[in-house]
Amino acid sequence: MRWTLNLLLDAVLIIIFAAIGRRTHEHGLDVLGVLGTAAPFLLALLALASMTRYPVTSDRLWPQGVMTWLGVVAFGLALRVIFGDTAALAFVIVTTVTLGILLLGRRLVTGFLARRKSPDASPKL
Repeated sequence: MRWTLNLLLDAVLIIIFAAIGRRTHEHGLDVLGVLGTAAPFLLALLALASMTRYPVTSDRLWPQGVMTWLGVVAFGLALRVIFGDTAALAFVIVTTVTLGILLLGRRLVTGFLARRKSPDASPKL
């Protein structure tokens, strides 16, 4: 059940990334447009989740989080080009940095919250 929530969180963050990009470039925030922009990266996330040895839906930052981030960026950009969109250097840089902040930041936050809830996280006297 936890992996489903983590996958959903990553998917929502990818959609937020697409919405921010569309708004920044004044492309509009219609649902189909945002989903169309996010689609290559969502497909990359689903492909990674289904075929990787490491669970990309994990809260772990290393190696799962880093592999998820870099895999989503690489596969997502490749799919974007295959679908006929551009992948200009500026877009590659912004995509890499923004998805890194979102996907790795999510793991930092959820990992921190999980440690706070854990009974082992309390200070030992």
